[in-house]
Amino acid sequence: MCSISNIIVVSTLHILLACLLLHTTAQDSSRDALEFTIGIGSGSKDSYLSKGCNDEHHTLPFRLNCPLSRTLITTLPALASEKEVLEFADQRLALVYPVIQKFKSIITSDPLGITKTWLGSDVCSYRGFYCDNPPDNKSAIAVASIDFNGFQLAAPTLDGFLDKLPDIALFHANSNNFGGTLSPNIAKLRYLYELDISNNQFSGPFPAAVLDMSGLTFLDIRFNFFTGSVPVQIFTENLDALFINNNNFMIQLPDNIGSTHILCLTLANNKFNGPLPRSIFKAFPSLAEVLLLNDQLTGCIPYEIGLLKEAVVFDAGNNQLTGPLPFSLACLENLEQLNLAGNLLFGTVPEVLCELGKLVNLSLSDNYFIHVGPLCRILIERRVLDVRNNCIPGLPFQRSIVECANFFAHPRFCPRMWAHTYIPCKPFTYSSSIPEMAPSP
Repeated sequence: MCSISNIIVVSTLHILLACLLLHTTAQDSSRDALEFTIGIGSGSKDSYLSKGCNDEHHTLPFRLNCPLSRTLITTLPALASEKEVLEFADQRLALVYPVIQKFKSIITSDPLGITKTWLGSDVCSYRGFYCDNPPDNKSAIAVASIDFNGFQLAAPTLDGFLDKLPDIALFHANSNNFGGTLSPNIAKLRYLYELDISNNQFSGPFPAAVLDMSGLTFLDIRFNFFTGSVPVQIFTENLDALFINNNNFMIQLPDNIGSTHILCLTLANNKFNGPLPRSIFKAFPSLAEVLLLNDQLTGCIPYEIGLLKEAVVFDAGNNQLTGPLPFSLACLENLEQLNLAGNLLFGTVPEVLCELGKLVNLSLSDNYFIHVGPLCRILIERRVLDVRNNCIPGLPFQRSIVECANFFAHPRFCPRMWAHTYIPCKPFTYSSSIPEMAPSP
């Protein structure tokens, strides 16, 4: 009886002691492990942990809350650091940062890995982005220029990006795969003076917003899928260069085109139709390059073409121009390339044209010329003049007699035929009675 009571008392004490130890250990988080002295016997602290926590056959009557081993503790992932706080060199860069990141999120193709550099607060180091001092604050720093030429990026639109860059002055994005239409909000870009979105996938009507951009001097939208008419006002804008070739524009060249001062005019590979306005040549005394090839132009070439005193390149090949060549071409003393191939021109190739000293390429093939003089034959031998597939007797690679006869069986006449021999720069050589700008018929 006494022994049983003693056993009960001892057991009770053991249980109380165990609870006390567990409670103490739970509150002391600095300890490495629990220390057990109940019913285990002597041994080291590690052996206790080993037997009590790792021995599947231990005989303790309760479940132990065992600590993690040192190895497991060292392999736990570190807590995530606080989110990086971006610091920008200028508030203007901070404003465009989310614009760039949003645009980055809609880019569907980036084969060159361009956008991998669009990280962090140093916007000026992003590939394709260039910073400068804006005109309204020379101490500020802003994104002033973008050059994406050849990056091969693809995105469904530029809306929400280009029109959200308030300090942009130059935007060049040639040879990418951007699509959609241009937002009318680009008219609010007060510093933008060069816009090049050529060779992309843009569609829809002509981006009329450019008409409200008084500072724009360079517009290149060629090699896209724009359609419809071209606002006639574009020819009176303050542009130095207008490249709208290789689209699907359809319009007759307006008479008011003569009030422009464009230096480079490229309208090729569209569906421009009608005659060449006489005013086009009056307006372009400083025009260096005119590209009108592969359109649907008709009618005769007016003598006013001789007013293009600074022209270096004139290309109106593959149209439906007809009539004889005006002698006024002799006034184009800086002309290096003249292409009128693939038209319905006829008559004699003027010797005064072949006298031009800077000509390196004169293409008159695929027409219906019937005669070339000795000076022009010299250019043929030098491979400067190409008159293949015409109706010139004695020269190789000409049209058949039947084909030439069928053409001349239907007479063609030009208005003001009396003017085709007039040379404005040499008024006394032929007829001085013709005014420099004769009235329209």
